[in-house]
Amino acid sequence: MNVHAVRAIYGFEMARTRRTLLQSVVAPVISTSLYFVVFGAAIGSRISNVEGVPYGAFIVPGLVMLSLLTQSIANASFGIYFPRFSGTIYEILSAPISPFEIVLGYVGAAATKSIALGAIILLTASLFVPLRIEHPGWMALFLVLTAATFSLFGFIIGLWADGFEKLQLVPLLVVTPLTFLGGSFYSVDMLPPAWQTVALFNPVLYLVSGFRWSFFGQADVSVGASLGMTLAFLGGCLALVTWMFRTGYRLKS
Repeated sequence: MNVHAVRAIYGFEMARTRRTLLQSVVAPVISTSLYFVVFGAAIGSRISNVEGVPYGAFIVPGLVMLSLLTQSIANASFGIYFPRFSGTIYEILSAPISPFEIVLGYVGAAATKSIALGAIILLTASLFVPLRIEHPGWMALFLVLTAATFSLFGFIIGLWADGFEKLQLVPLLVVTPLTFLGGSFYSVDMLPPAWQTVALFNPVLYLVSGFRWSFFGQADVSVGASLGMTLAFLGGCLALVTWMFRTGYRLKS
């Protein structure tokens, strides 16, 4: 493995984050704090608890997942799209570095940023509500797997997009609605039976549910199903990225 090349890509992407701390870290933390004010205070005063968990604490895993998904996609998609836009992608493709090493550098940096942001949001949440984490190992596993999976997904979007507006198309029109409909701020058991069945086809439900289980030991679906769905999505993204590099899709044109 060309460690120096991976380190160069990773270091460049992390340096870009340090130059945009206001946008990359401060803005998501402020948005999360506003969620706590609106949902935790306003709605939480009317919903005392959900499945025995105070509502303010109940929404924490959903808020972390919402930020993790959106930031993973945004970081990875912009990271690979900008070299395509500026034309420097050809320097990377002509360098003695394999597709795996390119993906490792970009996706590794995007996942690192998202995990760090998730940890900061958890610390911010602890200032508003008392938190308990019953399964910290599982929490860390879901955090890393989700960040890596959606960073890969963002990398795919960055290769697919042919304009800056398309970088926001999938996150805004697909990922964010699925996150809100995936039980981020409520339990699926609170829905009518027909909508509970529909919710089971939402992949984000399994991510939020598994992450919530690591906090409170209870979830809408089993932790095995959550882990399986996450790994299946990760495998699908890996397969699609492999195909894109093998065919040169949007890379060599």
